[in-house]
Amino acid sequence: MDALHGTTILAIRHNGELAVAGDGQVTMGQTVLKAQARKIRSLNDGKTLVGFAGATADAMTLFEKLEAKLKAYNGNLTRASVELAKDWRSDRVLRRLDALLIAGDLKSLFVITGAGDVVEPDDQIAAVGTGGPYALAAARALKDCSTLGAAEIARRALEIAAGICIYTNNQITVETLSGAA
Repeated sequence: MDALHGTTILAIRHNGELAVAGDGQVTMGQTVLKAQARKIRSLNDGKTLVGFAGATADAMTLFEKLEAKLKAYNGNLTRASVELAKDWRSDRVLRRLDALLIAGDLKSLFVITGAGDVVEPDDQIAAVGTGGPYALAAARALKDCSTLGAAEIARRALEIAAGICIYTNNQITVETLSGAA
């Protein structure tokens, strides 16, 4: 059986805003199974945004684990991410989960993997999934050469990725957090 593919998630922290964007495509082999999947969730009472690439059921399990860690560590995303990565890598059941997470809030942005990695990107832009490299390159260029806000950079970067990657579509969802209350 072919593996499921077709996820592109991009997150950017820019000018006091966090934007996380995801495309909607889920494919198996060369067949599109779903065109409007939602791959972004809000956690920690709306203070944290998380997106995933990989197996959906695995990602949902990891979302639940991250939410529990956020509660245990009073919303501290850095500590929660490190503790999740430690559990993910060392637990016999969790280490079989096939997904990558991007988690961010207004202070931090991380890519979290089952290998125990918790990576904070230098430029506060992260992307995962099949079209991730295309979206990342586009977001970096847009951030450096425009006055666009985080949400518009994220949306436009995914539109560019969708024009290049056959596993990324233009059914884009963007979720944002802003420092302005």
